[in-house]
Amino acid sequence: MTIRCLLLSALTLAPAMAADWVDLLPPETALGQPIPGWTRIPIPATAGLKPEPQWKVDAATKSIICTGKGGHEWLRYDKELGDYVLQVEWKFAPKEGETKYNSGIGLRLSPMGELWWQAQTGLAGGWLFGTNFADGALKRVNLKDQMKENRVKPAGEWNLYEMRVQGDKITLSINGGVVSEYTGVGLRRGYIGLEAEGYEIAFRNIKLQPLN
Repeated sequence: MTIRCLLLSALTLAPAMAADWVDLLPPETALGQPIPGWTRIPIPATAGLKPEPQWKVDAATKSIICTGKGGHEWLRYDKELGDYVLQVEWKFAPKEGETKYNSGIGLRLSPMGELWWQAQTGLAGGWLFGTNFADGALKRVNLKDQMKENRVKPAGEWNLYEMRVQGDKITLSINGGVVSEYTGVGLRRGYIGLEAEGYEIAFRNIKLQPLN
């Protein structure tokens, strides 16, 4: 076999290479200012946005901060995505006596969030849940009971989530260990988002790696 044939064979057998990591942190914006490349989406989609702003981008900490005071909503990244790996660090601002911290990272959202998957963020742990169409109706899938272990750190400490979204499968790793997996996601393309659900939370090192 010639060298040329060997090279062609190697290229044919080699797996598709992933693209470089893309930093999704927007430029600094004050509370209430629009965040370039991101849009507030109410939850549910028909609820309408609350007038009080709750998102800002802090250049000093290089993070997106949600005050948790503007209602239940997504801050949606405006580029539709197919397959990718997403890394996000997050932490809750500690609040004395609080035990029910709650937020999430949206995966494969439809444009207005009617269909969605998310990685839960809370002190009870992280797991996948979302919606699929089944028998002509929306069906919610919640993998809380299948969570392998709770790897989430206490409020005030940073957690690293890595979410691999490929084909109909999502894999969630928390602080270096896989905790939740699901195969059977209906949407093959969609949006990512950061969830506001009544608690102050910061997100940093938001990095996306598209998969070829």
